[in-house]
Amino acid sequence: MSDPATSPLPIVLIHGLWMTPRSWDRWVQHYQAKGHEVIAPAYPGFEIEVEALREKPEVITEASVPATLDHLTEVVESLNRPPIIMGHSFGGTFTQLLVNRGLGAAAVTIDSAPPEGVRVNPPSQIKSLFPVLRNPANRHRAVGFTKEQFHYAFANTVSREESDAAYDRLHVPAPGNWVWAYGLIANFKPGHQETWVDYDLDERAPLLFIAGGKDHLMPTAVVRSNFKKYRNSEAVTDFHEFPERSHFTGVEPGWEQVADYALEWAITHARTTPS
Repeated sequence: MSDPATSPLPIVLIHGLWMTPRSWDRWVQHYQAKGHEVIAPAYPGFEIEVEALREKPEVITEASVPATLDHLTEVVESLNRPPIIMGHSFGGTFTQLLVNRGLGAAAVTIDSAPPEGVRVNPPSQIKSLFPVLRNPANRHRAVGFTKEQFHYAFANTVSREESDAAYDRLHVPAPGNWVWAYGLIANFKPGHQETWVDYDLDERAPLLFIAGGKDHLMPTAVVRSNFKKYRNSEAVTDFHEFPERSHFTGVEPGWEQVADYALEWAITHARTTPS
C-alpha cells in the first residue's frame, strides 16, 4: 500500500457553468495516468448525464451557490489529505472560495469567473453573456446558449463543426440567477455577497490564475484584474496567459499543455501542511 505522504496529491476538478463534470473527462484520464486520484464532482443535482440534465431545467434553476460550495467543501474535506483544487470558469470562483476556507494544498483557476469586487467587463464578455442578461426574467430560468452563441462565447478558436460537436456532447443550460446575481449585481449591493473572498488572506493555499488570450467569455483583462486583487496577500499567487487559447481551453486541441502546466505549477508550490 502506498504511503499517503509520498504518493501523488489527489486532484479535485470543478466544472463551470454551461458544463458538467463530463467536460473534465480527458483531464481525469490524463492525471490518473500520472498516478493521481482524481475527483470531478458535480454541483448538487447535476450528477445525472448531460442528456438527462437538459430535460430537467428545474434542477438547474434551483441550484444555489451556498449549497454547491458546501457540497464541494465536503468533497475536499473527505480526502485523506489536502488536494490540488482546479476550477474552470465559475469553477474558478468556487476554487477561490474553497481556498478562502483554508482548503487545498495548491489551487489553479482556469479562465475564472471572478468573485465579488472585480469590476472589469470587456465588450466580448458582455456579448457572450447577453443571451442571459437581455431578459431579467432569465434570473428565474435555466438559460442555455444556441450553437452560434456557444461558438462565440466558448469555442471561438475552433471550427464551427468542432464547436457544434462539443456543444452536442457537453452543453447544458446554466442557472440564470448566477449570471445576474454574481456576475453583475454582487458588485453593487451593500455588504459582502456569497462570492466574497478575503483577497488579503495570508494563510491560504498557493493560487495560480490561467487566462486565455482569445477567451471571449472571461477575457485576460478580467482574469488579470482578479489576480491583482490578491496583491496584498503574502501567500503565493501567480498568473499565466496562453495567448492563443479560448474559454474552451480544457477541451480544444492542445489542452494537454494547459493541464501539464497547471499540474507542474501546483506540485511545485503545494504547501505540505494545511492552514
